[in-house]
Amino acid sequence: MGNLTLFLVQWGLTSLSLWVASYIFSGLKFADGGSLLIAALLLGFANAVVKPLLILLTLPLTIVTIGLFLLVVNALVLMLVSALVSGFTISSFWTAFFASIFISIFSLFVSGLIF
Repeated sequence: MGNLTLFLVQWGLTSLSLWVASYIFSGLKFADGGSLLIAALLLGFANAVVKPLLILLTLPLTIVTIGLFLLVVNALVLMLVSALVSGFTISSFWTAFFASIFISIFSLFVSGLIF
């Protein structure tokens, strides 16, 4: 696959994961399809740029918690995206926490089916 095709497939996979998560978690809502697509795009960017920086900054805490703090980092990245995208709301940290776990597992499962 070409780079653009791979990017579009990943963007679609993230969009699908967010869409399914919005139906499972009542505290995660999108105003419309446009906010869903923008949130998926920004989440991909945040996972590529912001998340590695957060992991590096919280490395001692991640080591002490045997990696469990990475779940908190995932939730914080999801909350950051919801703060930046109008039309995407998350009701609480715990909704973001469990939704980020679901999104990761669902994306892993679907990407395993595709690739």
